[in-house]
Amino acid sequence: MALTLEIITPDGSFYHGAVTSATLPGALGAFQVLNNHAPIISALDKGPLSYINDEGNHSFEIDGGVVEVQKNKITVLAESIK
Repeated sequence: MALTLEIITPDGSFYHGAVTSATLPGALGAFQVLNNHAPIISALDKGPLSYINDEGNHSFEIDGGVVEVQKNKITVLAESIK
């Protein structure tokens, strides 16, 4: 099963697609999510959110939010993205 990332902001959907990995600015430090990651819900701090997909590496600054990882789906609710 492929790893899917969905990034949502108050303005709407920012990204939805398959990724190899995602690195997130967790409240207690940055962490990486790979395929078959254990379920987790975490607060996110302001910082870089990056992911790798078939098109390469992508990185954005977020202003905090929440992430849920469950069954190879990463859902990020970001306050804003720069």
